[in-house]
Amino acid sequence: MNEKIARFLAEQQPATPCLVVDLDIVEENFRSLTAALPDAKIYYAVKANPAPEILSLLNAKGSSFDTASVPEIEMALAAGAPPERISFGNTIKKQRDIAKAYELGVRLFAFDSIEELDKIAESAPGSRVFCRILTSGEGAEWPLSRKFGCDPSMARQLLIAASQKGVVPYGVSFHVGSQQKDPTQWDTALRTVAEMFRDLEALGITLGMVNLGGGFATRYRTDVPEAETYGMTILESLRHHFGNRLPETIVEPGRSMVGNAGVIQSEVVLISRKSANDNRRWVYLDIGKFGGLAETMDEAIQYPIMTPRDGSGDAEGVILAGPTCDSADVLYEKADYQLPLDLRIGDLVQIHSAGAYTTTYASVNFNGFSPLSQYYI
Repeated sequence: MNEKIARFLAEQQPATPCLVVDLDIVEENFRSLTAALPDAKIYYAVKANPAPEILSLLNAKGSSFDTASVPEIEMALAAGAPPERISFGNTIKKQRDIAKAYELGVRLFAFDSIEELDKIAESAPGSRVFCRILTSGEGAEWPLSRKFGCDPSMARQLLIAASQKGVVPYGVSFHVGSQQKDPTQWDTALRTVAEMFRDLEALGITLGMVNLGGGFATRYRTDVPEAETYGMTILESLRHHFGNRLPETIVEPGRSMVGNAGVIQSEVVLISRKSANDNRRWVYLDIGKFGGLAETMDEAIQYPIMTPRDGSGDAEGVILAGPTCDSADVLYEKADYQLPLDLRIGDLVQIHSAGAYTTTYASVNFNGFSPLSQYYI
C-alpha cells in the first residue's frame, strides 16, 4: 500500500469495508499505456470503475470511453467527454437504448449478429459499426469467450450486410480475455483480422479500424508484463500482419487503468474452526462476493491481502469468506492464502489491486449490507 492511501486511512479512519483509490496512479497508468501504444486511441472501459473522479481525470487527459449502457454514456458525457469520443461497445443492446445513444450523439456501435445490426441500422442510421469476433481467451484469468463475438466467417458476412443497410462497416474488434498475461495472444486474433480486411477489400469494402479490446493485466499475487511489453508485442504483430498499411487502432483498458490504484480496507468479523482437529481457520471479512469481490468466483482473481500482523510470527493456511448468509460467499478455499496465527477479530486488513470491478459489482442491500463505500484521493 502506498503512502498516500496509508495516510488517508490512518487520518480519516473510514468505516469498513471501503475502497480508496489513488488518482495519481490512474494518471500514471494512462500515461504508461499511451507511451506503450502511441498510435492507439484509448477508450477506457467505464464498467471497470465509473467514478466521476476517474472519468473526469481521464477525459482531461484526452481519453475516449467504451460504454456498456446509456447510463454509462451519460456518465461519460457528464465528465465532459464529447459524444464522438464515446463507443457503445456492448453487443447486446435494447433498441430504445441504441436510439437514445444516437440521440445523445454517439455514432460508434459494436455488434456481433444480424439481429443487432438490424437494430443499429434502424435506430442509428449512418453510424460506424464494428463487428466483434470470437477468441479463445487462452491465458486469461477472466476469459470472455462464447457470450460475445461471432465466428470470423460470419463476421465477414455481417460487415458485407452492414454496407447494404445504411451504416458504415468501420472495423473489427476482439477481446483476448481479461487479465491476459500473455501478450502474444493478440497475434492470433490480428492474423485473422488482417485476413478479413483483405477479403473484404477485394469485395469493395474498406475497413479502417481494429479494436484490440482490453486484457492488459494488473498485478495481483504474481508479476504481469509491463505496458511497454504489451505495446511492443502488439505493434510487432500489427506490422507483421498488416505491413505498411496499419489500420487505426483502439484499445479498451479497464482493469489495467484502475486496478492497482485501489485498496479495500476490511475488518475481520470472525475467526473460527469447523472441528477440534480442523487444520485451517475460517477467516470471515466484512466484505465478500456480494459486497464487491465477485471476481473471486472460481478463485479466478486473487487479490493480495495484507494484515497489520504480517511478519509478526508464524502463519498458516486459511479459508477466506464474506459476511453474508449465503453459502456461496466464500472467497478463497483452494488458493494458498496464509495469514498470521495471531490475527484477531476486529483487525483491519487491506485488499490490494481492488480499484477495478469492485464497486460496480457490489450488491445493493443484500442481507441489509450497504454498497461498498468509496473514496478518491
